[in-house]
Amino acid sequence: MDNGAMENFFGRLKVEMFYGEKFESVKAFIDELKRYIDYYNNERISLKLKGMSPVQYRTHSQAS
Repeated sequence: MDNGAMENFFGRLKVEMFYGEKFESVKAFIDELKRYIDYYNNERISLKLKGMSPVQYRTHSQAS
């Protein structure tokens, strides 16, 4: 994966999950991070991916 894709992911992660949030513990942070990654991969749609989530786009691309 190229660096641009990772920079985009971490930028979104900061904006959508971190800013303004306080976590009660490291465990609470890790649990929320896992939820966010699942959301990002399976539910969050992207116009760059033709309105699909990353998992949907990958599945669609492999089927073609």
